[in-house]
Formats: sequence, C-alpha cells, structure tokens
Amino acid sequence: MKEVIAVVRMNKMNQTKKALTDAGIAAFFAHEAWGRGKGLVNAEVAAAAAAGNQEAAEILGSKGKLFAKRMVTVVVPDEKVSAVVDAIAAANKTGKPGDGKIFVLPLSDSIRVRTGETGACAIE
Repeated sequence: MKEVIAVVRMNKMNQTKKALTDAGIAAFFAHEAWGRGKGLVNAEVAAAAAAGNQEAAEILGSKGKLFAKRMVTVVVPDEKVSAVVDAIAAANKTGKPGDGKIFVLPLSDSIRVRTGETGACAIE
C-alpha cells in the first residue's frame, strides 16, 4: 500500500480530478497548500532581503512569495501506483516550471473507521 502525494497548480485541479477518476481512482483528498519551487528565487538575494537589505528586497520582488497550490493525496494498493502517478503527471504537465511534484510513500496500514477493516480492504 502506498500514499501518493502530488502538489499541483490550482488551475489544474479539475483536470487532475478527471484524470484520477478516468484511471479508476474515486477516493482521494485535496488540500489547499502554499509553496514555491527552488528555481524561482536566488538564494543569496532572498537571504539579503530577509536580512533587511532594501535593494535585495526590490530585486526579489514578487518572486519570494508563496503561490497557491493544491496538494492531492491518494492511498492505493501497490499495483495502482503507476496508474495514479501517470494520470496526475499527464493532467498537470505543461513543460514549464511550476508543473508540480509527485511523491510516493510506503504505508504500513490503513483502517476503515466505520467497519474496522484494515489493510487493502480499508482502501478498496
């Protein structure tokens, strides 16, 4: 069992939901998130701006801001991971910086609260 976490653009959420549904994944979570990629900010300029250097702050401008994103979480059996990753990647790929990230993490167990079912039974 794996947890797939994807950080995607806000304007790609409808395509992401459709892609997951088309891949046979009906259950997932979507959370509001804020963040930015490392490529958008020069670390030295950001450090100088944080230290109070006005010129650095002006150079940094809006590039130091955090941007609204969506974080999608899906828990699936191991055999469905590649379908989930492929669906999310296809729905979000524009070829430009900011397309997002996908993380795959192992899960040791899951429990359906209503019935007490555990493991794969709890997520299917």
